[in-house]
Amino acid sequence: MTDFDYDFFVIGGGSGGVRAARLAANLGKRVGIAEEFRYGGTCVIRGCVPKKLFVYASHFSEEFEDAAGFGWRVGESHFDWQTLIANKDREVARLEGLYRKGLSNAGAEIFDSRAELVDEHRVRIVSSNQIVTADKILVAVGGRVNGVDTLEGQELTISSNEAFHLERLPKSILIAGGGYIAVEFANIFHGLGVETTLIYRGPEILKNFDMDVRRMLHRTMEEKGIRILCHEVITKVVRSADARLDVTTSGGKNLKVDEVMMALGRVPNTESLGLEDAGVATDEKGAIVVDDYMRTNVENIFAVGDVTDRIQLTPVAIHEAMCVVETLFKDNPTRADHEMVATAVFSQPEIGTVGLSEDAATRKYDELEIYSAAFRPMKHTLSGRQEKMITKLVVNAADRRVVGAHILGPDAGEMAQLLAIALKAGCTKDDFDRTMAVHPTAAEELVTMYQPTYRVKDGVRVE
Repeated sequence: MTDFDYDFFVIGGGSGGVRAARLAANLGKRVGIAEEFRYGGTCVIRGCVPKKLFVYASHFSEEFEDAAGFGWRVGESHFDWQTLIANKDREVARLEGLYRKGLSNAGAEIFDSRAELVDEHRVRIVSSNQIVTADKILVAVGGRVNGVDTLEGQELTISSNEAFHLERLPKSILIAGGGYIAVEFANIFHGLGVETTLIYRGPEILKNFDMDVRRMLHRTMEEKGIRILCHEVITKVVRSADARLDVTTSGGKNLKVDEVMMALGRVPNTESLGLEDAGVATDEKGAIVVDDYMRTNVENIFAVGDVTDRIQLTPVAIHEAMCVVETLFKDNPTRADHEMVATAVFSQPEIGTVGLSEDAATRKYDELEIYSAAFRPMKHTLSGRQEKMITKLVVNAADRRVVGAHILGPDAGEMAQLLAIALKAGCTKDDFDRTMAVHPTAAEELVTMYQPTYRVKDGVRVE
């Protein structure tokens, strides 16, 4: 087949799919894109964007308290859940409109429909049962909520999807999970005045993050009033006579709450996508297997983002999409660089991190220098809040290269973004030491920790 309807067809209208479709269309390619729900995908519609708006909303309860130490007297406050939901929905709709406008202006043809692969060059538009053909195909359908089919009472629980659209704010909530979504929503709901419990099967929240940061956040969350149960899972959920939920845990606890939220991660959204018909290989988790150029085992079919289950972050999907366009349409084969990817957890306080944790670096390098500082941010000296902040640098002793940077505290995500540039460039601890500090800031700690707090040699800490 040589006469195709499209040069490039994209299945999935999330951040990665939209970016690839728009860039290709701007190059004059005939582009089609299909999305079964709303353009913008998980990030814009039911992920990072509405989540960050919720995070902002949840901060105000502490801001009102902290104002007193600076001479402000704030009157009685009242939070209206419906106002937040309405304004959030308005902003999400605005952003979706921008995504659509960008595609239209570039000349891409938009399908508001699910699309499935028929074979390596044919795609079915499900809403109309139309078959279209394409020279190159990109699968960018993202992930979906990971459910627990074996849980008795699963149908009584909600996920992060429903949390953005609750009719009313619950008085109490139990959140299962210990990753980004679970920890962020625990802090959100608590900040909005909800009695919050987090339950996680592991020994400590936020697996794979630096342990010092994990422990300090855990301690701070509990000091705020969030109950955290580790080494436990939910075993049963039952609707009680008073319309609340009775929850039983593996540790023998019985909890009564208004809502139970399952936040156990996300899995590749590859079911019923026609991958087998097209001959596209997947792994044991259902993720599409791709090479360094995002190409599947089928030469003309590519995949980016969460559907490949590599790094589940929106900027990664966008970067991969741009690489695909460079490779396919600019005669510039481009690999996605997955080293030194910065990330943030919008907890309270938030986490910003880039590079290796101390534990991960210990497994890779023979000797490390660890520079760390724990202190109370300047703002809290007058607010009276005892909340601590952490800054930490992980350095390979052999060449003094900074291989990890970890921050817990206000604006940690913003700091991590800038630190990522330095670490990506291969900066050494000597480069940090030569850098003048900006005073008074919390970030100045990153360039004023001149002596290592301790060393790690052959996996053993040396004070």
